[in-house]
Amino acid sequence: MHSRLILGIESSCDETAAAVVRSGSETLSNVVASQMTMHAVYGGVVPELASREHLRNIVPVVREALTRANLAFTDLDAIAVTEGPGLAGALLVGITYAKSLAFALGKPLIAVNHLEGHIHAVLLEMRERQQAAFELPILALVVSGGHTHLYLADEQNDAWTYRNVGRTLDDAAGEAFDKVAKLLGLGYPGGPWIDALALYGDPRAVEFRMAQIKSKPGHMPHSDNDRHHDFSFSGIKTAVLRHVETHGLRASIDARRAALAQIAVPTLADILPLCDAATLGLIASFQHAVVSYLLRGTFAAAEASGSRAILVSGGVAANRELRTRFTAEAAGRGLPIAFPSLALSTDNAAMIAAAAWPRLQRRLFAPAELQATAQLRLG
Repeated sequence: MHSRLILGIESSCDETAAAVVRSGSETLSNVVASQMTMHAVYGGVVPELASREHLRNIVPVVREALTRANLAFTDLDAIAVTEGPGLAGALLVGITYAKSLAFALGKPLIAVNHLEGHIHAVLLEMRERQQAAFELPILALVVSGGHTHLYLADEQNDAWTYRNVGRTLDDAAGEAFDKVAKLLGLGYPGGPWIDALALYGDPRAVEFRMAQIKSKPGHMPHSDNDRHHDFSFSGIKTAVLRHVETHGLRASIDARRAALAQIAVPTLADILPLCDAATLGLIASFQHAVVSYLLRGTFAAAEASGSRAILVSGGVAANRELRTRFTAEAAGRGLPIAFPSLALSTDNAAMIAAAAWPRLQRRLFAPAELQATAQLRLG
């Protein structure tokens, strides 16, 4: 099949995004309208507000993506859209628009799993850099505010397959970052603040032990070989809360929260003076423990599954300590590893258009009755 132009549309959470990608290997445009500032006031994403903002942004974002690519609607070969997982109302905005556009243009519609999109964000950039493809199979860690999953990914005849070999049993890693940041009065989203402030603290100040994961009632392991690769982050959140209470940190947290409430857009220079050594040590220790936990689980799964390379994607893949330590561990094991650029770590539409390319090649189009699937699984 000759090179084809795919318009990707992503609206699964709090970013309205559109992008044009050629043949899954060249990004012509990638536009994201973030709602972060609006949701920060509430300390997290408010689904109803997210849906409303998607309705407001979807048309201008798509038009801007086409303008930056110097294309008209009629130049497109297919429309790709996130089917799930995500917020139902937010997903419906993107899907409804994509279905209408595909119908009006007489173009095929391709439904994409958001999680698969994160994996293809890395593969897309590898192709753009003309980097040699990894040997298969690949172990992919998708780690973000809503997801912490391990997938064994393989490809045969332009068809990608995914086997879920690990997942969180409760909170996602990024959600744990956000909740701990909120507890410490750092604001939303918390992951970037934890990452920035951890550099100034002692990662050995507080000892966190990630307890061995045991299956919850009703939880069925993926297989006998996969049962040890699940994650749980509820325990460390409780441990941080207990540390705050037993070490008298509540007053300093309240003072920090009150001070930051007076600043419209706080910077690191604003926040750092409000954090004492005890708080910075707690932050650094928390991040170190979470990264250690993700590292152990990921590389154990890679070894057990015979993976030939590792991909790490999703918002938490932007974390500097995670990138540094995962890269060093992979080098020590002789395993290739890849991360997306910071721009493609968070939700975007280029990854959706890239993931749609194999489906376009195989003519796997979405039905006219396509609906949002908030709990959609991959593999």
